[in-house]
Amino acid sequence: METLEEAQLCFPAVNNSCKKSTGSHLEAAITHTLLSLIFLLTVVLNLVVIIAISHFRQLHTTTNILLLSLAIADFLVGSVQMPQQMFYYGDCWLLGDFGCALYCSFGYIIVSVSVGNMVLISIDRYVAICDPMLYPTKVTMKRVQFSIYLCWIFSVLHGTWILRDFLQQPGRYNSCYGECVLIVHYADGVVDLVVTFLAPIIVITVLYMSVFVVVVSQARAMRSNVTSVAQRHSGTITAQKSELKAARTLGILVVVFLLCSSPYYIFTLAAENHSVEPSAADAQLWLLYFNSCLNPVIYAFCYPWFRKSIKHIVTLKILQPDSKDTNIL
Repeated sequence: METLEEAQLCFPAVNNSCKKSTGSHLEAAITHTLLSLIFLLTVVLNLVVIIAISHFRQLHTTTNILLLSLAIADFLVGSVQMPQQMFYYGDCWLLGDFGCALYCSFGYIIVSVSVGNMVLISIDRYVAICDPMLYPTKVTMKRVQFSIYLCWIFSVLHGTWILRDFLQQPGRYNSCYGECVLIVHYADGVVDLVVTFLAPIIVITVLYMSVFVVVVSQARAMRSNVTSVAQRHSGTITAQKSELKAARTLGILVVVFLLCSSPYYIFTLAAENHSVEPSAADAQLWLLYFNSCLNPVIYAFCYPWFRKSIKHIVTLKILQPDSKDTNIL
């Protein structure tokens, strides 16, 4: 017969097992239901973005390739990070030291990739709005793909370097069996904070402030145009409006990312010696991960092609011959 003390342990058969946290079963059920819903939405919606941009030829643009890279990162957050975070429930880590190492390192890498993609998106919009004549020559498909590859490679190198000591012995900071504790040294924590948060925020802010100034001036110029002049340059004006709309949409994307990621970085900055325990930073982590669910929701509201793609995928029209050439815009 299991004693009360054994029932409160994560692993009753292990002598140095951690204790479960006591909480309401109703609260636990509601929390798991909500987190499961976020998990499903994140995986499904980002999978739709990946399929749509990969399948339809009309969506093979430089800007959409950046969105594809971001969607892949968000999909990995939903399919890998969120399930593992849900395992860490009741202060019990059930996946062992290897799972802890995978969870922590993958988290660092994916967050770094997302930040890098946001910077690349900001640069793309800056060039498109502030230097539209040279945009086709400056921002080519090969350059964008090369930038994305560099972003992912740098993120892997950065994550493994920051966690180099932890990866050698994942359970070195655990006080009992059933924990997943990560302690980042102060110097490494400062480097990570600057590289993956402060520096990107400064770059993104400067670029979008420049874009905002140009957008305001272009909007005023459009409103002041005489009808005949507008008709004469209707193609140019339509292109300008399209670029302005894209800048606004991607600006929303960046702002939402900053709002979702800031609490986590503020928490890690305030934590002594940058010690981060998933149980203590649970709310901040889930807010950071929730951004991966919000991104495709923003696409759904702002991009008609995303809504059309959903219809084609749900109705299986995507399986028809020559569906790649469907007019999706």
